[in-house]
Amino acid sequence: MCATCGCDSGAVSTIHHVHDHDHGHDHNHDHGQTRKTIVDVEQDILHQNNLLAERNRGYFDAKNIIAMNLVSSPGSGKTSLLERTLTDLKGRMEFAVIEGDQQTTNDADRIHATGTKVTQINTGKGCHLDAHMIYHAVHGMKLADNSVLFIENVGNLVCPAMFDLGEKERVVIISVTEGDDKPLKYPDMFYTSSLCIINKVDLLPYVPFSMDKVKENARKINPNLEFCELSCTSGEGLDSWYNWLQSKILIPQEV
Repeated sequence: MCATCGCDSGAVSTIHHVHDHDHGHDHNHDHGQTRKTIVDVEQDILHQNNLLAERNRGYFDAKNIIAMNLVSSPGSGKTSLLERTLTDLKGRMEFAVIEGDQQTTNDADRIHATGTKVTQINTGKGCHLDAHMIYHAVHGMKLADNSVLFIENVGNLVCPAMFDLGEKERVVIISVTEGDDKPLKYPDMFYTSSLCIINKVDLLPYVPFSMDKVKENARKINPNLEFCELSCTSGEGLDSWYNWLQSKILIPQEV
């Protein structure tokens, strides 16, 4: 599954519809041939993934589904943000969620408690979701037209940046406890995202984190990146996130 990043290529994903790294290394002494083989395999995997991502995108576009790929390191507050969003906006939009984790249905159970349709994908030894997993999950969910699909990716700021899932938007979430140099350390994720949510701003008085610095660092990578500063705990700044989300909703035109 993760030949591009060194994870066990024999890893198998499991999809759970809720209620409704081993690392191998080829020590071939012919380093030039080994390098070429690795590059060829990586290009082939990404090519196949991108083809299926386009199929997913076509499906979402046909049904006017806004698919959002939520990415972050573990512990940034992705699931808490989803819980709060689904609760606060219940009845105002139609939502569904795909949860990605290596093991357990813990996060899917939390989302299900909000009354939202949710499917859990367990990636096993894999460290990211891919377009093939999303394709199979979506076709078991019977998604409503004119809805929002949140895809909560596996907690990892490296490998998920490489894999297009067919999403409309990629939203990277960081927390003030992670450090304001995060964009410089994981540039690919910030380069491929359209929005950066800075979470846990209620903790700013207690941590050495500069809001100006993190934005400056992120804009060095992606000058067009937008920002929302918020706290899922206090509710501060959530309106900016909700307004951004609503701005992405396409209202179908009557013929």
